[in-house]
Amino acid sequence: MRPFLTLVRNAASLVSTRAVCSESGSKWIKPAGRDTGLKTYNSLTRQKEPLVLAKEGVATWYSCGPTVYDHAHLGHACSYVRFDILQRILTRLFGINVTHVMVITDIDDKIIQRGLEENVSPFVLARMYEEEFKRDMMALKVLPPAVYMRVTENIPQIVAFIEGIISNGHAYATGQGDVYFDTRSIGSRYGKLVNFGDAAEAPGVKEKRDPRDFALWKASKPQEPYWMSPWGRGRPGWHIECSTIASSVFGSQLDIHSGGLDLAFPHHENEIAQCEAYHKCDQWGNYFLHSGHLHLKGSSEKMSKSLKNYITIKDYLQSHSANEFRLFCLLTKYRSAIDYSDASMNEARSTLSAISAFIHNAQGYMQGQLLCQTIQESFLWERLSAAQASVLSALADDFDTPKAMDAIMSLIYHGNCQLQPVTKSNGTSRSPAVFGAMLTYIRDIMDVLGVDLLDRKEFHDDLSGVLHNVVEQLVRFRSEVRNFALSVEGQATQDLQNSVQPPRKKPHPDRVPLLKACDALRKDLVPLGVQIKDRGTTSTWEITQQQKEIKDKKS
Repeated sequence: MRPFLTLVRNAASLVSTRAVCSESGSKWIKPAGRDTGLKTYNSLTRQKEPLVLAKEGVATWYSCGPTVYDHAHLGHACSYVRFDILQRILTRLFGINVTHVMVITDIDDKIIQRGLEENVSPFVLARMYEEEFKRDMMALKVLPPAVYMRVTENIPQIVAFIEGIISNGHAYATGQGDVYFDTRSIGSRYGKLVNFGDAAEAPGVKEKRDPRDFALWKASKPQEPYWMSPWGRGRPGWHIECSTIASSVFGSQLDIHSGGLDLAFPHHENEIAQCEAYHKCDQWGNYFLHSGHLHLKGSSEKMSKSLKNYITIKDYLQSHSANEFRLFCLLTKYRSAIDYSDASMNEARSTLSAISAFIHNAQGYMQGQLLCQTIQESFLWERLSAAQASVLSALADDFDTPKAMDAIMSLIYHGNCQLQPVTKSNGTSRSPAVFGAMLTYIRDIMDVLGVDLLDRKEFHDDLSGVLHNVVEQLVRFRSEVRNFALSVEGQATQDLQNSVQPPRKKPHPDRVPLLKACDALRKDLVPLGVQIKDRGTTSTWEITQQQKEIKDKKS
């Protein structure tokens, strides 16, 4: 077999005798349509490009789903959560209707092998792991696509698609019943995502005309499931499934194609070749978006089942929340590699706690439970307006979520600077409206990003509504006891709802044990996940992550 580089040098002379699409297709063509005003990094050009959609207000989006032979892990979760964030931004913030289709690979070498190992039908095995994957995505608050499509339910369409590629002169059948794509038939058009130097397949298949040629149809082997085709019994190759299914829904033009960086070659490269050969077009997919790999801290390798360096989504959710993982993803750019470690998860948890704490304190101020110095109201209105503009600008520039989160956390910082508690009101004026506007915006923008700050189940663990009310009454009772103990002699009948703290005098000696008991109760509730904050003569409380952290340490 000739060396790969020789094949590359001779490709130009070979294509003249074959049916070849226009050579202009080797360069990216800016789509005709409406410019959204957004920019996104396009793997086809290796730079940011204006996002132009064929139909105004609508984005067609295809993504490669899982090969369902095992549990999904955090590497998968990272990619799906990141693209869920992008789709939410397009839909909720920029008013673009994203029509998302995802394929489930439910027949594959790995599925067949696992089925043989476990003595179970590969179809049953695939369906089990498919349902688990969907439950994992729901637990991570990843919005489902408009439709999931299975490979096994599209075999006739796949066979017809392969026949179309053959009739267009871009594929060939072998005597063994395999069908291969003829990469030389499209000349320099093969390699839009990856240079030829990175695109060589290992030689060894004698029936191939070129080592880069890849299977569209595989002849069946003993103990493998098969379908009938013009080339005999067999099953689809990996890449052809996505080309066929995406084309069956979106036709000859696709706005956005997404997937992990590891899928760029050979999977997405081969999808492009197949679709452009079938549709006889210069450009099938306009934008290819790739998410960066997830690494375990200290490892240069991506998280992978084959390397056995993975954490399943199910195991992760035993000790962490969906909101925490989403914050973890938001704090890095979607196309950047990301390290998973205790430190990175603590940063995500700390960020989430800071947002929650600000909301809690701002609500306390608005309700009159937190006495503060005079608020610089006009300054906060300015910071709110600036934050809104910065977030919008950041997300319009290749979905820069770290920059957007910086703007949100800066707004929270300035809000906290104004929420300086005082023990006496001293006639200070109140400015609750600006904090109401800040809270509304923070909740709304975090909801756009998929972080539910109102999710009581997540922040309160398994605390039911009944137990929530029990804690409320407990804290109120403690507050009354504490105020009674703090009152100086002759002031025991003081109005307990008065927000002004009594004069600073020592409480009656007989009431000191009550104060100690109140302090002990507050301390004892912390490990149980209840944090009480005494603010003058009033007390507020919230559920924290403390209980979860203690469980994590014990485990």
